[in-house]
Parts: sequence; structure tokens; C-alpha cells
Amino acid sequence: MSPHILILGGTTEARELAAELAVQRPEARVTTSLAGRVAKPGALAGDVRSGGFGGAEGLAAWLREHRVDAVVDATHPFAESITANAVRAATDTGLPLVVLRRPGWRSVPGDRWHPVASLGEAGEALPGLGHHILLTTGRLGLAAFAHLTQLHFVVRSVEPPEPPMPPDIDVLLARGPFTLADETALLREHRIDVVVTKDSGGAATAAKLTAAREAGVPVVVVRRPPLPDGVSAVPDVAGVLAGLGFSAGR
Repeated sequence: MSPHILILGGTTEARELAAELAVQRPEARVTTSLAGRVAKPGALAGDVRSGGFGGAEGLAAWLREHRVDAVVDATHPFAESITANAVRAATDTGLPLVVLRRPGWRSVPGDRWHPVASLGEAGEALPGLGHHILLTTGRLGLAAFAHLTQLHFVVRSVEPPEPPMPPDIDVLLARGPFTLADETALLREHRIDVVVTKDSGGAATAAKLTAAREAGVPVVVVRRPPLPDGVSAVPDVAGVLAGLGFSAGR
């Protein structure tokens, strides 16, 4: 029988993996599951489902019902609960699980980074750093900054942000990748003196770090949550393909 591979997606790497599997294993059934938070996701190779599973038990039931042979967690590095559910469901069903996490960003000389463990800590750090904040942590979690009534926020996200949120706010709806020229102009136009970001990694939104460094603007960087105990990750699509038993470009 042809193998059925479930990709927990929503990232560029998940999209690349689905396309690569369509070439490498055209006989396989590939299903990419999306959380459903983006109204118009781009086209994906293979089958696509949208919405949650109902926790680890619901995911395990779905894996059994749809005769899945392997699971790839290629979700966002901050999708902590989804990864935990994937690990539990794979353990319960005895299925192989490969976790794909693109490498995080690394500071270079000239960066003024302020690493923090959470959005809450990021909110606590801001009053002493600046007054015009570029917030690029996504449309969720703005409650961590809602109490900062004396600061002006420019919030950039793909979809409109959800309340509660800071009272003094401009919303920029945009999807990366962003160029260095784009980010430099944004910092200048909005008089940004602090950038807040999650350590998402990847090239699509990394230009803001270079722009901040060149402008001497501090960056509050929210560190990634750790993977569940005993779980390791591969950094790219080639690592997933190797983990599934075949290599890219074969």
C-alpha cells in the first residue's frame, strides 16, 4: 500500500516538504494539516485539511482512522502545544515522528538584543528601552502589551490582530519576505526605537534584525520554547526526508 504521511504545517518548510514529497514519492498520500488561523493560505501539494484535532487524543484517533504511516511536525517553532500533542499521539499510535525546526537566529557584532523567555517578559522590558515599538510577534498574544498605555505600537501581522491589545496602536497587514530596504524604511517612517520579535528563524523576516542593527535599535527577542523531553529536531527538508527513509534529489 502507498504510505500516508501527515504534515502538521503552516510554515514555509512544510510547504517545501509537501512539494518535495510529491516529486520524491508520487505514489504516497501526503496530507498537510493547517491550524486554520490564516484565511487564505497558499496552494499546497497533496491533500489539505484545516482546523484542530481535539488535542493529542483527537490527533491519535485521526491518525488511526486515516491510516497514517508517519507524522512530520513542521509547525512554527512557537507552536508548543501542537508539538506536545504530536509527540503524545505518535507515542500512543506507535508511529514515527520527525520534528522539523528551522535554525533560530544568532546575534552578530553590533546587535543590541535583549533575550527574554516570554511575551510577558518582553512587555516588562519595554518601558526602559523606548517609546515607538515595532511588534512582530503575530496577531495573538497582544494582551502581554495591553497595559503599556504610554507606548506607541506598530503591529505587523498577516491577519488582523485580536484584542486585548495596547490602546495606542497602528496595524500593518503584510506577509514576508521583507527586504532590508523595506525594513529600513519602516523603522524610519514610524520612528521605531525598539523591535520586538520571536526567534522564528528563517530568511523571510530576518531583514528587520539587520535594519535594527544598522539603525542602532534594540531588539527584544523572545526565545523559543524547548522541545518535549527526549525529542530532537532536524533543521531542514532534507533532514525530514532522511528521517522518513529517502533523501532529497534522489
